[in-house]
Amino acid sequence: LFFFFPVFNRKTGEPPLINGWIPYLGKALIFRKDAYKFLLDQQKKFGDIFTVHIAGRYITFIMDPFQYVYVIRNSKQLEFHEFANKMASKTFDYPALSKGKFPELKENLHRIYQYLQGKPLDVISDHMMKNLQDIFEWKCSQATDWETEKMYKFCCSVMFEASFVTLYGRVPAADGHKVISEIRDKFIKFDASFPYLAANIPIELLGATKKVRKELIHHFLLQNMTKWLGGSKVVQARQDIFEKYELLGDYDKAAHHFAFLWASVGNTIPATFWAMYYLLRHPEALAAVRDEIDHLLQSTGQKRGPTYNIHLTREQLDNLVYLESALNESLRMCSSSMNIRISQEDFVLKLEGNQEVVLRKGDWIALYPQILHMDPEVYEDPKEYKFDRYIENGKKKTTFYKAGRKLKYFLMPFGSGISMCPGRFLAMNEMKMFLFILLSHFDVELAENKAVRLDNSRMGLGILLPDADIAFRYKLRS
Repeated sequence: LFFFFPVFNRKTGEPPLINGWIPYLGKALIFRKDAYKFLLDQQKKFGDIFTVHIAGRYITFIMDPFQYVYVIRNSKQLEFHEFANKMASKTFDYPALSKGKFPELKENLHRIYQYLQGKPLDVISDHMMKNLQDIFEWKCSQATDWETEKMYKFCCSVMFEASFVTLYGRVPAADGHKVISEIRDKFIKFDASFPYLAANIPIELLGATKKVRKELIHHFLLQNMTKWLGGSKVVQARQDIFEKYELLGDYDKAAHHFAFLWASVGNTIPATFWAMYYLLRHPEALAAVRDEIDHLLQSTGQKRGPTYNIHLTREQLDNLVYLESALNESLRMCSSSMNIRISQEDFVLKLEGNQEVVLRKGDWIALYPQILHMDPEVYEDPKEYKFDRYIENGKKKTTFYKAGRKLKYFLMPFGSGISMCPGRFLAMNEMKMFLFILLSHFDVELAENKAVRLDNSRMGLGILLPDADIAFRYKLRS
């Protein structure tokens, strides 16, 4: 049996290695079952820096949040994009963005994210607000008496359609809603296989996933996209860039568009669910957020209800401190992203307190912010939902401490540094607007008394899904 093990003689300065006894897999199974518990156990045994063998990879975890900054700022030696590009090209079926074949494509696509910040973000947010209101009106304006639905299904239906129409445009067919809901149903099937694709499991082993992915990508072929009306500048700019690369086939371009859709809704939908679920579970939180929303409408002279168009500026959205705090608190509790960097050379990572980590070229370094989010030294009673945790004296609270020292990083649902999600501002706006319309237009309450828990199958990949759906009911506010 010993012949199967790759022998790694540890060099001086390399962290302790946790190898596992199963060839190739190492600690993969136990890590996948509950990464949070596994990492805490290793921290107790080995301290704040250790290396774990997981499915053929050697991943060094940095557990001390005061050391995060040293990993994040070393973006030259510790790279992320190459790893992300490889994973995305395999998952979404487009050719890897090699510099030889597609010079500057990666940089050109990255530049487009300026459309998701500043003034362009205001434009796209305005469209999202209007589309959300239209969908709520179409879906719920008949709810004069209580209507009951499943909450995750409801969030998925509203957020998927609003995001799709905002980014890609309206489907002009009479059955436009039906076309988008068919795309959404396929998307849900593909998304269920996402953790396996991310874990490098061949798509051929995942049932109908390959067929579903192909069908989804076909929706984004140019002849289909040109029929959609009123798409966003960000998608148009991506189309313009793809046209410059002759070696990108029509299918490849469509696969890129599909990947962008997944990036836009794959985490936003479950995050919206958790924000809504926790608010409905906590009546005092619901009352405080609704009161803040009603006050803003009153002070700006806007009427609430499906027949009135509400307009919110970015400043007004930003000033809803209870809404933002409640949203941040649900993100703290449900996000489980692993921030990965790959060493580009043999080098010594210098950390605080004269600590050093010897890294080999190709070694992985990982930060696991869920450990920070659930740290009782940083967040008192971390397993409790406290909707006003990010408010102090009526203003946003941005100072958190561990061992009496102020933390630079205390909430990291969107990654960090070079791997930070470029769509994070739009995602926050979308979730705030969804909750704003829901709570201003409707009375909402849970219709089932059961606890929904986090499904750990996506640990390390972003927002965790719920382990079950739950019924809620709503009716128009009088």
